[in-house]
Amino acid sequence: GSNPLKITEVRVIVTCPGRNYVLVKIMTDEDGLYGCGDASLNGRELAVAETLEQHIAPLLIGRDPDQIEDIWQMLFRGTYWRGGPVFMTVIAGIDEALWDIKGKRAGMPVYSLLGGKTREGAMAYTHCGGQDFEACADSVRAAMEKGFKVIRCHVAIPGTSSTYGAGGGRSQQRDPTLPYTETWEPSPYLRTIPKMFAYLRENIGEDIELFHDVHERLNPIQAARLLKELEPFHIYFLEDPLRPEHRESFRLLRNHSTTPIAMGELFFHKWDCLPLITEQLIDFIRCDLDHCGGITEAKKIAAICEPFQIQTAWHGPGDICPITHAANVHVDVSIPNFGVQETVQFSEQVQEVIPGGPTLKDGYLYVDDTPGLGTDINEELAAKYPYERHYLPMTRRADGSVHDW
Repeated sequence: GSNPLKITEVRVIVTCPGRNYVLVKIMTDEDGLYGCGDASLNGRELAVAETLEQHIAPLLIGRDPDQIEDIWQMLFRGTYWRGGPVFMTVIAGIDEALWDIKGKRAGMPVYSLLGGKTREGAMAYTHCGGQDFEACADSVRAAMEKGFKVIRCHVAIPGTSSTYGAGGGRSQQRDPTLPYTETWEPSPYLRTIPKMFAYLRENIGEDIELFHDVHERLNPIQAARLLKELEPFHIYFLEDPLRPEHRESFRLLRNHSTTPIAMGELFFHKWDCLPLITEQLIDFIRCDLDHCGGITEAKKIAAICEPFQIQTAWHGPGDICPITHAANVHVDVSIPNFGVQETVQFSEQVQEVIPGGPTLKDGYLYVDDTPGLGTDINEELAAKYPYERHYLPMTRRADGSVHDW
């Protein structure tokens, strides 16, 4: 029964309180009513900001922010060129801000608008690792003491550098504003990871859920070998074992192992996920709400997964801001097939620029009943942290050839 609203302005805020974020603030013609969204894409922030400011914002002025589904379809289909990480991140930022407006106007948290709670909190996981197995085990024990029930594990790999390696990759850069290069080889990696889990199970036991992230670095037969060798250790899942282009190869993985599989961090909409879901080739869907079109698309992906017994494990790293982390949990607590939620702890700087977001207690994430997403943007403080050019690392084989991230 409320009067129709109109979008009057779309503000794009690029800020770097320790790392770069692209924030969206949609203003309406109702005094004091606005919505906050996150459109951060690590290493491609300015591409997203330019698309928002120059191409998408003009399409939204004068539209009714209540029409979330119509705006989503208009942005996705109406521009003819569809999908991709930059464009879907743009849509996600808009979508989150629109849901925030809807919740604020209704006086209800977003989870209530999505159907209400199916659980009180979302079980979270954290990341643990070390230079050797003992250090990794110590890191896992420390996380368990904080209440975590699910933990992602990695360890230094002989002959590699930085991510999952011995470190030092960044310090070797000649220009810290350009991508640094890591060296990685599959053979030592494939020998090390099963030994790591054998050590962890022997020294920590079975009463904790453990898993590992491959980061799409293996080919299909290598991934099948790793899944099979990890079976005795009953891991929670193996994350992103193959490149996103290799969807048909998940049939080979499924035929060789019963180790659960999680995939989707580099999928950008429901059509990317569809064959893996309908053929039950994965057990957890890992999409990033900030890169797959926001709450509207995530809710649909979860609904498609439900009859195929696939659970959610949304991406939740530090390169998406507290707004998307809040959106994750609002979806998590409102769907029946939630599995686990990745989480990180943000710095004081980030929390000052982007206040609000989920709270972590005893291994679970919670959102309160604040209307909307429960987050905000301090524009004045954001302006004090200008953008700093940054890239994700580049991975190369020992022979110098480019490998997957």
